[in-house]
Amino acid sequence: MLDVVIGNVRIADQQYPVDIGLSGGRIAAIEPHIAADAPRRDMCGHFAFGGFVDSHIHLDKACILDRCMICEGTLQEAVRETAKAKAGFTTEDVYARAARVVEKAIVNGTIAMRTFVEIDPRAGFRSFDAIRQIKREYSWAIDIQICAFAQEGLNNEPETAEMLDQALRSGADLIGGCPYTDPDPDQHIRWIFDLAERHDVDIDFHLDFDLDPENSAIPLVIAETRRRSYGGHVSIGHVTKLSAMPRTAVEAIADQLRETGIAVTVLPATDMFLLGRGWDHLVPRGIAPAMLLADRGVTVTAATNNVLNPFTPYGDASLGRMANLFANAAQLSTDEDLTVAFDMVTRSAARLMRRDHGLKPGSPADMVILDTDNACSAIREISLPLAGWKNGRQTFSRPKPSLMRPAL
Repeated sequence: MLDVVIGNVRIADQQYPVDIGLSGGRIAAIEPHIAADAPRRDMCGHFAFGGFVDSHIHLDKACILDRCMICEGTLQEAVRETAKAKAGFTTEDVYARAARVVEKAIVNGTIAMRTFVEIDPRAGFRSFDAIRQIKREYSWAIDIQICAFAQEGLNNEPETAEMLDQALRSGADLIGGCPYTDPDPDQHIRWIFDLAERHDVDIDFHLDFDLDPENSAIPLVIAETRRRSYGGHVSIGHVTKLSAMPRTAVEAIADQLRETGIAVTVLPATDMFLLGRGWDHLVPRGIAPAMLLADRGVTVTAATNNVLNPFTPYGDASLGRMANLFANAAQLSTDEDLTVAFDMVTRSAARLMRRDHGLKPGSPADMVILDTDNACSAIREISLPLAGWKNGRQTFSRPKPSLMRPAL
């Protein structure tokens, strides 16, 4: 017995429209036509897929532009201004701002996200408590992983490590580090691995966030991943140093990342905004060569990172728009390349977060309908989501706009 039939949709790898039958929170059937005594939603040939997955976002420090000064537009300024602002965060304040972004993400078709939450003597556990509440209260529409995150170092503030340990005992899903803000980046990396091993959780580093090709931290992360047999449980974000390296050097690193199972996330909006400030001509894009990495077999994703704060003073939590921005910056044009870009905010991101994704019988009934008929057009045109389901329950509706033509 079906609960509902989502009728007349286009899905990847199918030449003609199909019907999708949902039952008990699962996809029960995908067939050219399902004749069933169940409610039917006709999607008029629009594109259905497993929903966007945001592998890297900071809900705790979103929407704080009114509390920060942006004069230089540099990474150092963003870290400094955000550190000042978060000392005044309250649990209620973080909840309200995070909810604003999560609700935008839902109606923009996101069904899962990984959010970093800064935990240190300035933030305390206020942000963490708020995001745990967000995770619980929006679980009907979106799955949220919480990464306990050391934004401002560990060796300079050893108490942060104790707080991260407590967060991992209190519901954090994984641990994140930021070596470039630490006076001892190498020890920072080892410390994060120690915490991850202690709690048997994944790791997500913010890494190599500059345009100097020297002194990359990637080799140490690769070495520690190998030494601790942690392949498939480590991801690294930004890694913009790769954009300043010769192709041969990037290829060598890419092969090691593939072999060790380390995933990479690029953050186009933030990386393009903060980097290249010292150039007065031929300004670099500052985005890691994601297509080259993907071509060498690395799991690569694109994600939001920040929304309306000193790291990224704009944003709407739309991964369709983010994939389009990446495609523009990476100068993509072919359907093959745009399919990779679409995967970076869907299937590849789900793989990074180690979650099931896709439309097939037996899978969770998580699905989004876009106002287009294929994935490539979704990126080219930033097609708007029209409706979404999670575990078989409809979570949002966003009807197509209508032109109000005057009578002749």
